[in-house]
Amino acid sequence: MSAPVRVWAPAASRVEVLVGPADSAVTQVMHPAGESGWWEGPALPDGTDYAFAIDGAGPFPDPRSAWQPHGVHGPSRIFDPSAFAWTDSDWTGRDARGAVHYEVHVGTFTPRGTLDGIDDHQLSDLAARGIEMIELMPLAAFPGTRGWGYDGVALYSVHDAYGGPAALQRFVDRAHRHGLAVCLDVVYNHLGPDGNYLAQFGPYFTDAHETPWGWAVNLDQAHAQGMRRFIIDNALRWFTDFHVDALRLDAVHALVDDSPRHILAELADETAALSARLARPLSLTAESDLNDIRMVTPTSAGGLGMTAQWADDVHHALHAYLTGERHGYYVDFGSVEALDKVYRDVFLHDGGFSTFRGTDWGRPVPHDVDRRRFVVFASNHDQVGNRAIGDRPASRLSPGGQAASLALVLLSPFTPMLFMGEEYGETRPFMFFTDHDEPLGTAVSEGRMGEFAGHGWDELYGGHVEVPDPQDRQTFLRSKLGSGLASTTTTNARIERWVAMVMEVRPRTLAEGAWSRHPAAVTEQAPRQLTMHGPVYVHANLSDEPMRVLGGTLLGAFGTVTDEGREIVLEPDAVALVAA
Repeated sequence: MSAPVRVWAPAASRVEVLVGPADSAVTQVMHPAGESGWWEGPALPDGTDYAFAIDGAGPFPDPRSAWQPHGVHGPSRIFDPSAFAWTDSDWTGRDARGAVHYEVHVGTFTPRGTLDGIDDHQLSDLAARGIEMIELMPLAAFPGTRGWGYDGVALYSVHDAYGGPAALQRFVDRAHRHGLAVCLDVVYNHLGPDGNYLAQFGPYFTDAHETPWGWAVNLDQAHAQGMRRFIIDNALRWFTDFHVDALRLDAVHALVDDSPRHILAELADETAALSARLARPLSLTAESDLNDIRMVTPTSAGGLGMTAQWADDVHHALHAYLTGERHGYYVDFGSVEALDKVYRDVFLHDGGFSTFRGTDWGRPVPHDVDRRRFVVFASNHDQVGNRAIGDRPASRLSPGGQAASLALVLLSPFTPMLFMGEEYGETRPFMFFTDHDEPLGTAVSEGRMGEFAGHGWDELYGGHVEVPDPQDRQTFLRSKLGSGLASTTTTNARIERWVAMVMEVRPRTLAEGAWSRHPAAVTEQAPRQLTMHGPVYVHANLSDEPMRVLGGTLLGAFGTVTDEGREIVLEPDAVALVAA
């Protein structure tokens, strides 16, 4: 099946499509299609290479290219999504709320580093471990072959080094066969600097607003409808053409939109309408730094309508408590009181003063808001990879500390997420890596080195820290999972068994009314002797002395735990799960 090629170029006076290989392309003139700035050209068969020329400039790849087999600077290739023979007709979908998420970077998850490299055995293994939704870090085409994907520039494409768009269809179909939902991380707040040709076509950006990446995407200025449709059509396409179940929207606080209807609310309403047509749940999870309940408030009540949002404050409180780190944005965290507050109220900064930001921050979350709307984690790509050497908590925590961390996330009132390898205590680093051409590559390397100078990292690590060069291929290779999904040490095996035990008792936290009968709270009976209250009590002894708690039904234990009937005794570095 083929359809006429189309492109939005509202200010152009002449648009041409160059058909065929770059060195022998045939130029054909395109024609205006209505008065909305769209141009239309010939219908091209599946697999045809093509590019656009705008008023004589170019050639440029298609802004809505599905496939960039020649890299982000080369021509696009026609991809027919309807050609794939789906086998997931029995898949009824899965809501992101309450599902156990598992964040994956495709390039480092397997030796092959491709979507096809994540095979049936691995998917079956993840499902058996209790994983319910695989969250893929960004797949949109970016410069080079290796990177995190947050500098993508062809947002409709699937990175060719990962297998291209057909590989994503195969992956989703395979995941659904194993009962696994798929969430795709998408970046709409900016494009990378290398290979970004959108401005050649029209006013996709505006200098009316500034973001950490420079000019903002144009959501509220003249001709903003072009970028708004670019974003919304992109999101809906992942649901329809690729059958994904959820999208994770990167840094939505940088989507500056002063229009009467925020882009997120518009996207939420169109996603809800599509969900009704497809008869399966479609979820939108936002990463937001605003600590604002409006993010997950329904659009009918004046909110932005996101299904869920990441709750970084829970991570910060947990990480700072377990590790003792207090630098940077951890400055207000680390106490048991901070940990208790986030488990009760979601945000530590919910209107009060944020020392790191130097101002009051956030808004309270009403107690009747479903806590499953907040995704929590002890590790993710940011919180590991943006450290100086990309070290995981597992490389520094004791086995009991790791076990406590996993139980405090998986048995919380929130929607839990694990970072790949966390389920068996992976200690290999996950570092920041790129594959830019010069001079950008050198600039990124120097910027990375400078970013960590003078921030106390040497003191934190107890010696001089050599920050890995993101452009060095070895930085990427060292970030690959060491053992895949197989344990390699005694500690790995213990962590694996513990996760299985935690997953077995997790249904107790999902029962209707469980959290209203047993509200979340976190207390200490002595320093580093921690209890999370809830449908399942998590007792963690991270001190050097035995911890004694009132007896109950012991559901599981990590380390040396003795059930004495009236009391349960935890030796140092032990964790106990007790029925409420």
